[in-house]
Amino acid sequence: MSDITEGGSTRAADLEKTVPDTSARKGPGTRRGGGDPATRGRTTIADGVVEKIAGLAARDVLGVYAMGSGLSRTFGAVRDRVPGGSKSVTRGVKAEVGEVQTALDLEIVVDYGVSIGDVARAVRENVVAAVERMTSLEVVEVNIAVSDVKLPDEEDEEPESRLQ
Repeated sequence: MSDITEGGSTRAADLEKTVPDTSARKGPGTRRGGGDPATRGRTTIADGVVEKIAGLAARDVLGVYAMGSGLSRTFGAVRDRVPGGSKSVTRGVKAEVGEVQTALDLEIVVDYGVSIGDVARAVRENVVAAVERMTSLEVVEVNIAVSDVKLPDEEDEEPESRLQ
């Protein structure tokens, strides 16, 4: 179960990292293969899985220019240019996954001119829907930090490579 910390915030760090085993233990004389096959064993979901789902869902929202702080985006741009490297969909996302719940922290950059409140609301809705649908975990909170605003006349921090 989860604990409520001061300020009413529920943190998933207080939770276990596995889905409980609901199958009945077999005793003497019990038939093999009894019970619903879906309840045999347990499923664990890594923090990185939830982070990827949340990162992709947040990027789908109109008005989100990028994820992560300026420094993490700079390092990410360098890493993305390395041959064999791929874009990090978890940049700007931190998940704490428990037994049946998860909590998320996102850091975003928004486009200039959009309502930050509306973008944050849309990001929360999209992230909660995607994570709950794909993992069956309850999302207890999605904290969003807006670290920057992308101005129309600013150069992109990740320019296209001139090499083909």
